[in-house]
Amino acid sequence: MTVLHVEAGRHLYGGALQVVYLLRGLQAGGVRNILVCPQGSAVAAAARETGAEVIEIPMAGDADPGLVFRLRRIIRRERPGLVHLHSRRGADLWGGIAARLAGVPVILTRRVDNPEPRWWVGLKYRLYHRVVTISEGIRQVLIDEGLAPARVTCVHSAVDTDRYRPGCADRALLARELGLSCAGPVLAVVAQLIARKGHRYLLDALPGILEAVPQTQVVFFGRGPLEAALRTEVERAGLTEQVHFAGFRDDLERLLPCLDLVVHPAEMEGLGVSLLQAAACGLPIVAFPAGGIPEIVREGENGHLLPVGDVDGLRQRIIELLREPDRMREMGRCGRALVAREFSIDSMVRGNLAVYRGLRGTL
Repeated sequence: MTVLHVEAGRHLYGGALQVVYLLRGLQAGGVRNILVCPQGSAVAAAARETGAEVIEIPMAGDADPGLVFRLRRIIRRERPGLVHLHSRRGADLWGGIAARLAGVPVILTRRVDNPEPRWWVGLKYRLYHRVVTISEGIRQVLIDEGLAPARVTCVHSAVDTDRYRPGCADRALLARELGLSCAGPVLAVVAQLIARKGHRYLLDALPGILEAVPQTQVVFFGRGPLEAALRTEVERAGLTEQVHFAGFRDDLERLLPCLDLVVHPAEMEGLGVSLLQAAACGLPIVAFPAGGIPEIVREGENGHLLPVGDVDGLRQRIIELLREPDRMREMGRCGRALVAREFSIDSMVRGNLAVYRGLRGTL
């Protein structure tokens, strides 16, 4: 079997990292893989290391209809058994049209839970023979928008539990790198700095947290268009000594185990790969139950879930956990067991292979 994959992401995190995990597993299973991705992207180098063939081409997002013809040319030349589209940024729409024009079955992986207009879903999703979602929450969104349940399969994203594991090598080093105090607990939000990730809810809760647990430190890992506004808000609130902006890090497997708690107050979320990584590192999580988050965070087991926007509840749950380190450690152990059981790379690869084989059997 030859599968041609299309990934429009440039950086090696989130969906692009999942693609690399999938390529590695498929290669080991004897599948020939071809990845089409943007020129100069980090995912290209990582994909080559798996043994997959890589084709780098210009990709300019949704406003790049010429991508249809570039992809069609590649599909016709390589003659794959199916095309698997892994991202938005034009790869979904233009890739679907290209595969249809080339007469090759096409699968789309949907990684976000934001709703689309029903009329648009009816048009766009006709392009795809099957749709894979990374959470049951996203699957239900698509079914509610009119897709037939038989066409939509949930295959959970995965986490590398060998790479992400408990055990802080040097907390003092973490403190020096990020400018933290070594004395108090450290919370983190690991997410793009965009509105729907909900950083502002934690900032609203933070004064009360500091009153109860005065030496608490907060780290925001990630970058995004909201960074300047968040920095301004932190300065206005007088929290510059407590809130630290760490930017994008590609060594989270080293840093996460040195934290105490991950907070994820997102209003919308497909699944939350950063939460899988945090759980694999043995960290408890406090979050809102948006999208697929309840599939990772089990209330009272490996963390707590509060209604979206509940700042008071967020504050109270964080304070409770910071005052009960033994409880946090137990939740961390439960989280580690959960991801090992339900979010392994092997199960993600098997799930996608089952979709491939099921589709080929119906054509």
